[in-house]
Amino acid sequence: MSAPSTNPAQHGIGSPLVTAQAQLSEAIEILGYDEGLHQMLATPRREMHVAVPLRRDDGRVVLHSGFRVQHNISRGPGKGGLRYAPTVDIEEVRALAMWMTWKCAVVDVPYGGAKGGVTIDPRGHSAAELERLTRRYTSEISPIIGPERDIMAPDIGTDERTMAWVMDTFSVNRGYTIPAVTTGKPLTIGGSLGRTTATSRGVVHTARAALADAGTDLREVSTAVQGFGKVGSHAARFLHETGARVNAVSDQYGGVHAPDGLDVPALLEHVAATGSVVDFADADPIDNADLLALDVDVLVPAAVEGVIDAETARTVKARWVVEGANGPTTAEGDRLLAERGVQVVPDILANAGGVVVSYFEWVQANQAYWWTEHEIEERLEHRMLSSYRSVAALARAEGISLRDAALVIGVRRVAEAHLVRGLYP
Repeated sequence: MSAPSTNPAQHGIGSPLVTAQAQLSEAIEILGYDEGLHQMLATPRREMHVAVPLRRDDGRVVLHSGFRVQHNISRGPGKGGLRYAPTVDIEEVRALAMWMTWKCAVVDVPYGGAKGGVTIDPRGHSAAELERLTRRYTSEISPIIGPERDIMAPDIGTDERTMAWVMDTFSVNRGYTIPAVTTGKPLTIGGSLGRTTATSRGVVHTARAALADAGTDLREVSTAVQGFGKVGSHAARFLHETGARVNAVSDQYGGVHAPDGLDVPALLEHVAATGSVVDFADADPIDNADLLALDVDVLVPAAVEGVIDAETARTVKARWVVEGANGPTTAEGDRLLAERGVQVVPDILANAGGVVVSYFEWVQANQAYWWTEHEIEERLEHRMLSSYRSVAALARAEGISLRDAALVIGVRRVAEAHLVRGLYP
């Protein structure tokens, strides 16, 4: 039996699932695993597709589609975010769950990969509507989630408030409070210090390490950040605080560019006041395609999947691409970047800071003992830098890219767990 098809005619060229499966196939070839093991690693362990009816504030009932995919649970309970977006479908969720499997293994936290999503544009809904949607979705998938089964976290379109609703709904239905069913919660109900900015800090830690390998200091470089949400905004702030020059940023509405560097603190105030980076003073407008092609040292794609593809990869001038988003580079885009000598710090390593601190939050919730922010930041930095060193050492030893090295480490750890556990019955 062959592994799931990566035929573009079936899934659509450049789709996240095609990219995820192509990456796995490359790792399988390097590792020399047989087709049976490839099939096991390529196929989700469990999927749930649920109908999520929503009563709108005006009394209308609208039906949405919800998904939860547990890709692999050989190393521990599933772990992955919940995404609300109008484009969410089962294939995107499958790809994101697979990336979570390798990401957890690369940074060696005892989780498998999972992901969830609801096909909805949250911007067009009130807080009350989103709460009703979240509680209904949680109730529908509750048989397969839990602190020992599958732990949810925020993603695009969701936040700590969403996680509070998930935690409360799950807890009410069990009859007692279960903080560890979600991570990324508010501090008042068991959230962790440092979780909000963890993904962004991880991006900057790995960027600094990759540049140091080339004898370059992060304080000496120019950067551009695509995406100014939970990951991109904090990444831009940390890059600025480190001393890097942030030349351009963008969000879903547009972008801004300043050749001598943006005043990031002022930009953050502007976004807080207006909801977008657009029309920020002392900067020129720029669109997302032009931002990707800027002549900067470091490019941080921190928006959505597939933005660096066969077309845009040819225009990238940055020496380093540090992936803040999940799957921002397609398989063909990755090949073209490699041919042009662009060093890519892959998503399953670069943006793993979020799942590392999610793990810390889960541990704290299970122990009912809370760490200081300094302890969390110190542990996060250690885990990210040690993971980077392992990936970089393998890449050098085998003469492969950082992406292939990260995938080999992640896939091998998952495969070893699967083989050690054996096949039941």
